[in-house]
Amino acid sequence: MPILLKNTAITDCSHQRKADVLIDGGRIAAIFDCGVEPPHCCIIDCTGLVLMPSFVDLHAHFRDPGQTQKESIESGCRAAAHGGYTFVNLMPNTSPVCSDMETLRYVREKARKAGICGVHQAVSITKKFDGKTLSHLDKIDESVLWLSDDGNGVNDIETIYRAMLLAKAKGIGLMLHEEERLLTPIDSYLAEDIPTARDVKLAALTECKTHFCHVSTVGAMDAVIAAKSLCANITCEVTPHHIALNDSTPGNVAPPLRGEAHRAYLIECIKKGFVDAIATDHAPHTAEDKASGANGFTGLDLSFAACYTSLVKSGHISISALSRLMSYNPAKLMGLGDYLIKEGAAANLTLADIHTPFIAGEGHILSKSKNSPMLGKTLYGIIKLTIKEGEIVYENFN
Repeated sequence: MPILLKNTAITDCSHQRKADVLIDGGRIAAIFDCGVEPPHCCIIDCTGLVLMPSFVDLHAHFRDPGQTQKESIESGCRAAAHGGYTFVNLMPNTSPVCSDMETLRYVREKARKAGICGVHQAVSITKKFDGKTLSHLDKIDESVLWLSDDGNGVNDIETIYRAMLLAKAKGIGLMLHEEERLLTPIDSYLAEDIPTARDVKLAALTECKTHFCHVSTVGAMDAVIAAKSLCANITCEVTPHHIALNDSTPGNVAPPLRGEAHRAYLIECIKKGFVDAIATDHAPHTAEDKASGANGFTGLDLSFAACYTSLVKSGHISISALSRLMSYNPAKLMGLGDYLIKEGAAANLTLADIHTPFIAGEGHILSKSKNSPMLGKTLYGIIKLTIKEGEIVYENFN
């Protein structure tokens, strides 16, 4: 049955408008002035709510296969839809590491059966994260868009250079976790800055499509900004936790939460348009693993609320600018086309209450893991409805 979203406040990165939105056949069939009611529709009153393109996450971990006690494909997809996402890009640090098409097909099929959220599974840059071997890349097919050794990084300069040349030849992008682990216990800032400075130069030299994950320091961001002027194929992301929190908040994550000057600088770079996307780095862990020092925070469920509160509610950027960072730009990077609210577009939408504050608790997290640094924080931006290709995959009108 067609769905009519009545009295919506449409917001995407190109415009804002009060209107009714008709969804039929998986697409936005019509947008018209409020008041007209086509017959035979499921009518949803959206008064007081903001309708946005659904979110696209460039960087998440679902722990499946191998560690489904932390997150499965289905539970991760449910958390994504709960947070307003209809597409996620999964990192390959599963068990076994996703270094082959068999593991990729396993993930893809489980996501298809769940039918909740679109999924792309990245493949490791080096075979099983060994830091050296690239021979497995000869066997991947054209469905692979991104390679990453996320959580590890590739510290050998010859290997990352050869990987860039190979990825460039195949038309694939690299997503880089920049960390020189020998430096991490000495100076975690330098541990990010030094490999970033190296790899932006290699990316510009090879013209490989290169995306810098969870940039968190002034030095790393400056290196990326400088390289962007030399190579159009360089992009970067920041995380909700690195822009909402500083190192006064306890919790292990890689890269670590940074000092306030670094957090403020990331926000300035967002305002100036240097940041391409906000990605969650959703990293679920059991309570026991977190107590033992495991790195990572869950992010999908509360990312929009964290970003809306710290960026829009605080007056740094507009909600349209946030839509560009969470929907339009990441969708482009994943080859999904325009994530805009316009007639004829695929109906990938999310509806949010940006006016009512709430105190984030475990009940606001559908992920199996509750290791969010936002727990106990007062936030704005709770998701009320998520629609994927015209189908409601999450709703909360209680």
